[in-house]
Amino acid sequence: MKSIKLGNTSLETAPIVFGGNVFGWTLDEKKSFKILDELLEKGFTTIDTADVYSRWAPGNNGGESEKIIGKWMKDRGVRDKINLATKVGSSMQQGGDKDISRKHIIKASEDSLKRLQTDYIDLYYTHWDDDKTPVEETLSTYQKLIDAGKVRYIGASNLSPERLQASLDAAKKENLPKYEVFQPEYSLMARRKFEENIREICDKNHLSVLSYFSLASGFLTGKYQKIEDVEGSSREMFLKDYFNEGGKRVLDAIWEVSNEHMVSEAAVSLAWIMQRPGITAPIASATKISHLKSFFEAIDIDLTTEQMKRLNEASAWREDLL
Repeated sequence: MKSIKLGNTSLETAPIVFGGNVFGWTLDEKKSFKILDELLEKGFTTIDTADVYSRWAPGNNGGESEKIIGKWMKDRGVRDKINLATKVGSSMQQGGDKDISRKHIIKASEDSLKRLQTDYIDLYYTHWDDDKTPVEETLSTYQKLIDAGKVRYIGASNLSPERLQASLDAAKKENLPKYEVFQPEYSLMARRKFEENIREICDKNHLSVLSYFSLASGFLTGKYQKIEDVEGSSREMFLKDYFNEGGKRVLDAIWEVSNEHMVSEAAVSLAWIMQRPGITAPIASATKISHLKSFFEAIDIDLTTEQMKRLNEASAWREDLL
């Protein structure tokens, strides 16, 4: 399995990054360990998490995903084999304020390191912008963490085009750490924001792009066909807006292409992202070891120009996205 370099870093990833949001949410510790063991064995060594994962699960307070990953790495003695990415900026409180100030980042990074049971984070993301902290303050704080050996490289997620560009400009002008990776929401159900406003900035500044919600919280696996399938479940808040004519059009196109290749719908959805311009790799999760089959299917298949066109047309909300 080929490795892909992330930005101007020494980090490399498999063509698919594993999303750790499921740990402590839809997977308990025992099942999480089994998935992590299988991932490592199969060569998927880049794990993406955040300090607030998985706070939305009943009884959770945030940090559960980091705790499980940290316990697993220590138990297995595999920290040096894992490219570990986590994030800062969200509140541990539902509906709480975003915060990327120096004070918050310093405190949150120490908390993450403790939960992860490690001395350093390979890739540390600005998770959400607070739209008020000067970008120089955020980047200089990361410089402090890098100088202390607690962070190796930095990335950003969910920043507006304006704040992302301002951060890149400040890094160059003030000789501060530069974001090397950008993480946007991007899938067959969510294209416009990245393609219209962010992709060009990432291309011009040589940022790797790792897409999150690549399977639209499971919608693009074809598992959920109607709103009743998710009502009352932990996924309802993420999927409720997809059950419409646009969603059906996308699912029908995926189903057709998956049958032509004799692979899963999830594989087609991931392969489409992997073949889109400006994308380095998708982030995807799995709750069963059997689900990982779709990762290998996605890596192995090559969607034709005609198949990509069909998927593009089914998912485009604007003509200029084709």
